[in-house]
Amino acid sequence: MSRHAERKYRAVTAVQRRIGNPVLRRLPFQTLLETTGRVSGLPRRTPLGGRRVGDAFWLVSEFGERSQYVRNIRANPRVRVRIRGRWHTGTAHPLPDDDPLARLRTLPRGNSLAVRVMGAELLTVRVDLDDRGGLRPA
Repeated sequence: MSRHAERKYRAVTAVQRRIGNPVLRRLPFQTLLETTGRVSGLPRRTPLGGRRVGDAFWLVSEFGERSQYVRNIRANPRVRVRIRGRWHTGTAHPLPDDDPLARLRTLPRGNSLAVRVMGAELLTVRVDLDDRGGLRPA
């Protein structure tokens, strides 16, 4: 990672961890990805953007393999995704061979723009959803 990309990563993740994520997690219709912490074993909820297409939820990680939720997925791909206030279980698959810029063009514009501007090592992730209707809010 270049020096510029490293500085960008540190700045963006600091703001997300301290300000953005704590606020966004509380919004009832914010999309959340819940992974299991690879060290703690505790649920970790990350606000993000993406789109459900059929029985899959698609997203692009702005820092790819460096994103904590991607590292958690690598350790345990079983996840939950809250979409429009309803939880869905699934299995997440990082897709390094997918073109993340092309994928962003199929996802919600606002989030896609933020990912392009703030990101440095984009990575597509697909979550294959197990259930059709979703679980009750937790």
